[in-house]
Parts: sequence; C-alpha cells; structure tokens
Amino acid sequence: MKVWITLAAVLFVPACSYAQAAKPCEELKSEIATKLDAKGVKSYSLEIVPKDQDVEGKVVGSCEGGTKKIVYRRTATAPESPAKESAKP
Repeated sequence: MKVWITLAAVLFVPACSYAQAAKPCEELKSEIATKLDAKGVKSYSLEIVPKDQDVEGKVVGSCEGGTKKIVYRRTATAPESPAKESAKP
C-alpha cells in the first residue's frame, strides 16, 4: 500500500508543476486586458516590468516563470471638449 501512495505522489508532483508553467508575458497581458475590457474598465495601462523593479501601480500578474510582473495603472482621461455654442445672430 505504501508503494502505491509513493507512486501516486511521485506522479502527482510533476503534474502540479506543469500546471504552473511559465506563461509568456504578452499572452497573460492580453488575457488581463480582455477581462478588464469585459468589466467595462476604461483608461488604464498594463506594463510588463522586471520582478525586482519598483513601479507605481498594482501588480496584477507575474509571467515568464516569475521573472517579470504585470502592473496595472489607471490613466487620466482626456477632458472632453465642451459642445460648441451655435453662433448667435
């Protein structure tokens, strides 16, 4: 019985590490952007930076085996131009 448990554990560990494989940053960034757009989020930026670099914003993911991170930042929206008044006679 111990042999079966050991064998199951040995086969299970590689399966778990495969599930946590390094995902390409651009792929993860596009997945995050798709989710944000689906939720109606406007005026944001996603930036890929090295893991050890300090930047402003919220880290929303890591990629390439944890060597890089994806940072989310809200951006200012451009002020809307006021409606032009019609010329008064």
